[in-house]
Amino acid sequence: MTKAAPIRHDALPPPTRRGLHRDESAAYVGVSPNTFDRMVADGLMPKPMQVYGRKLWDVRKLDQSFDALLADGESAQANQWD
Repeated sequence: MTKAAPIRHDALPPPTRRGLHRDESAAYVGVSPNTFDRMVADGLMPKPMQVYGRKLWDVRKLDQSFDALLADGESAQANQWD
């Protein structure tokens, strides 16, 4: 009989809402809220939309921005060995 894999307590479940507030958005991409703010200011993450005075980030836009980071990182790694 095999043992069950240990549960990872640091893993977050996927969001169940499309709009996330700042702390949720930061956790979703795996960084602190302050780092997330810097990433937004540097254009690495999207700017929020304003809904009745509340700032929300669209999960789909976060995914697109995160995918772009991975693509940039992958190409940079490939160029190191050229």
